[in-house]
Amino acid sequence: QVQLVESGGGLVQAGGSLRLSCAASQSIFSFNYMGWYRQAPGKQRELVAVIISGGSTNYAEAVKGRFTISRDNAKNTVYLQMNSLKPEDTAVYYCNANFYGPDLWGRGTQVTVSS
Repeated sequence: QVQLVESGGGLVQAGGSLRLSCAASQSIFSFNYMGWYRQAPGKQRELVAVIISGGSTNYAEAVKGRFTISRDNAKNTVYLQMNSLKPEDTAVYYCNANFYGPDLWGRGTQVTVSS
């Protein structure tokens, strides 16, 4: 089955930047949607950003203007560029993808933003 592997998480200082990558084991050329969710301890998993077939994007209000989702079909990879990071962004970030079948999930990558 298709696998999603996240990378790029780590520890950064508030105000810094980080870029997350989600590499898929197959072509993402004909995707339905791909995106990022995050889950902080004790909280529900929430949508961060999504890119939909055709190129349109949606973002959570908390990250608008700071995060950007993009894709590279040649590398079968979706990215999440995170700028102006805040401690509130600390969470495990999960890649999500749909190729007109069941939703697929990565194992997650930890992002920690220190004050």
